[in-house]
Amino acid sequence: QVQLRESGGGLVQTGDSLRLSCAASGRPLSGFTLAWFHQAPGKERQLLATITWSAGRTFYTDSARGRFTISRDKFRNTMDLQMNGLNPEDTGVYFCAGRPYGQTDFGTWGQGIQVTVAS
Repeated sequence: QVQLRESGGGLVQTGDSLRLSCAASGRPLSGFTLAWFHQAPGKERQLLATITWSAGRTFYTDSARGRFTISRDKFRNTMDLQMNGLNPEDTGVYFCAGRPYGQTDFGTWGQGIQVTVAS
């Protein structure tokens, strides 16, 4: 079973950059797709980006494309989200999640981490 834990959140100013990290443990991640989600206050959780662990193939939704970069480090067993040009709409809880290849739903989740962007 895979466990995920986010780190790197906090309070930043508009225009700042922030790098979130997701540490994985419990079993090898080969055969997994990992993802970052964002849940703004009072809104549903939304997908930002995904990355396949083995090949590092990435996908971005419109919300993330151009400002955010997803990456993974096989040596450290971590997945990161580099966020640039942050604005108050990026405020919320960020979650990392994982699913085995071939599954539609993400069944493994971190506890989430708060990011607040002040105007």
